[in-house]
Amino acid sequence: MTTIAFTNGRILTDNGFETNVSVLVEDGHIVAVVPGEPPKGAQVVDLAGRYLVPGFIDTQVNGGGDVLFNDEPTADGLRRIAAAHRKYGTTGMLPTLISDDVDVMRRAIDATREAIAQRVPGVLGVHLEGPYLNAARKGVHDPSKFHTPDAAELDLVASLGKDGVTLVTLAPERFEAATLRALAERGVIIAAGHTAATYEQLRDGFANGITGITHLFNAMTPMNSREPGAVGAALENPDAWCGLIVDGYHVHDASLRVAINARPRGKMMLVTDAMPPVGGEREAFSLYGVEMICRDGQCTTADGTLAGSALDMASAVRNTVQRLGLPLDEACRMASQYPAQFIGLGGELGRIAPGYRADLVMLDDALDVQGTWISGE
Repeated sequence: MTTIAFTNGRILTDNGFETNVSVLVEDGHIVAVVPGEPPKGAQVVDLAGRYLVPGFIDTQVNGGGDVLFNDEPTADGLRRIAAAHRKYGTTGMLPTLISDDVDVMRRAIDATREAIAQRVPGVLGVHLEGPYLNAARKGVHDPSKFHTPDAAELDLVASLGKDGVTLVTLAPERFEAATLRALAERGVIIAAGHTAATYEQLRDGFANGITGITHLFNAMTPMNSREPGAVGAALENPDAWCGLIVDGYHVHDASLRVAINARPRGKMMLVTDAMPPVGGEREAFSLYGVEMICRDGQCTTADGTLAGSALDMASAVRNTVQRLGLPLDEACRMASQYPAQFIGLGGELGRIAPGYRADLVMLDDALDVQGTWISGE
């Protein structure tokens, strides 16, 4: 069996960045992190002093490579989206379906199952962002798609089962506690988003199976002095994972810094909310038949409503370091280890450690991606 050795770099382990170690990979997995030079006979990857970090995991990817998941809910569409994001260090992703009809949801889930069966690199499951949202916080979603699911539709939502991860973003105020618990018991990961929930309603949601927050601050009730809102409930909860879009448009840098400082380390994670222009050639795309434009890294409708983002994960990491002032090791964990833990894959993805899948990213000093490996390839 061939041993691949990554060496001569700054390697992010559980101890931080280490310079005098080699990462040994066999059969797609990390088998050891050893001090000093790699063993004789190993196939050497010389990092030439650059950074080696765990592969990035993005739990909110609407599209990429000029493909929108809603428009192409197929295994081939997912293959193209995943390939577009790999160049930015994303080795694992949840393709995200923006609120749509039940038939499109079914096709998206089937496409995800097929892509995983075909071992499309990077596809870990599916994220259904809606259609169980609150029209008062709709964002760019089409409220005509919003509804309350019946039992058969809940079966559909949970149908991917153990074939892959299922994440659902919903407005908790629209659900009975028993329904939330039933979804969670079937293995569905539940996040609150596009919600007009009060502080009390979101706290109840946390007590009944909600574990995440989709794009904290955006499309939810804000935190005020006498009404903490959904943002206050999220910041107060030490166990909830919060997704952050660090692009300079969705949330003010100061608000992000305050939120990060308010919560336990390990519960804030980077997401892109990426749209088709990421890794693509066109600035414009269509959603619900309406043209969206991406300019200067910002995607909007004609009236200026934010429509996802033009952000990639490497840029999210870079922004977290340069705009927010976080150390590089923590920014990388926010893009790898923490999202892996959120989606229940923290035992196999998101760390450079023995037994973990060899999903790796090489960064230069400018934090640009110079190489991406999935399962050592």
